[in-house]
Amino acid sequence: MDLSVTLDKLSALSQETRLLTFRALMEAGEQGLQAGAIARQLQVAPNKLSSHLTILVQSGLISVRRDGRHMIYRAEIDAVNGLLMSLVETCCHGHPEVCAPLAELRKVTC
Repeated sequence: MDLSVTLDKLSALSQETRLLTFRALMEAGEQGLQAGAIARQLQVAPNKLSSHLTILVQSGLISVRRDGRHMIYRAEIDAVNGLLMSLVETCCHGHPEVCAPLAELRKVTC
């Protein structure tokens, strides 16, 4: 089993500013957020946020698109789902009731 993709994604989230950035983008949904808005929300200098955004983009957990002069970042939900599935794919060996709370997460709509 090759866990390198999972480890890359977890590594990208293993720093406070990146995790907070990711959570802000998850909250923003499909619309995403401009880099400046993320910096203001997290009270992080834009130049410091830039490297964190690059790491998250490289991990595949977020994407970026240009809108004029602005860079818009958004969470990549398929990548998030893939990460979560890789974390729990061997869950509940013969005991599905153990994973019932995880199944409830799938019912939550954004």
